[in-house]
Amino acid sequence: MSLFTKKNLTKVEAWKARNGLKILRVSLGFVFLWFGVLKFFPGLSSAEMLAGRTIFKLTFGFISPELSMPLLAVWESIIGIGLITAYRLRIILLLLYFQMIGTFLPLIFFNSETWTNHLFVLTLLGQYIIKNIILISSAIVIGATSNGGALISDPSVAEKAQHLQLLNSSFRRRFDTDPSQNVQTNKLSNSSF
Repeated sequence: MSLFTKKNLTKVEAWKARNGLKILRVSLGFVFLWFGVLKFFPGLSSAEMLAGRTIFKLTFGFISPELSMPLLAVWESIIGIGLITAYRLRIILLLLYFQMIGTFLPLIFFNSETWTNHLFVLTLLGQYIIKNIILISSAIVIGATSNGGALISDPSVAEKAQHLQLLNSSFRRRFDTDPSQNVQTNKLSNSSF
């Protein structure tokens, strides 16, 4: 009996669709919590000096690296805990997006340390920064489904769901209202008779 039968693969895909977003959210939270906690202990984080210098330059020397590291540690730890627990996810993702903007600034502020002499060739430090695109992409997927959306493994069901979503957005644009609120209003007005 083959492990890779269509039935087994469908079950695996369905499991991934059911659990993939939660796994993505928790693992992203774990990464942020880990990196945040490291910043509480001077000398443990490999990004400590770069982050401190970036914040110092960004704030025109107002916030020193000695002050910025504990602040950044708290910020990243809050993001991590928020992602793991899914508490106030929209606010947590907003914090994440702002933090990610800061992570890309060394590419501009310290370009001699992040770029080589060749066009589009990054140093190891630059590569460390660029990988944050994956973290941002993960946050976008989590954010897109934070209002109850889901991954759908069945292509025919996904196609129908996409069609309904397009109809819903078309309805909103045309009538400047949410169709689900319209249905609830109609149910209330029908029940009063």
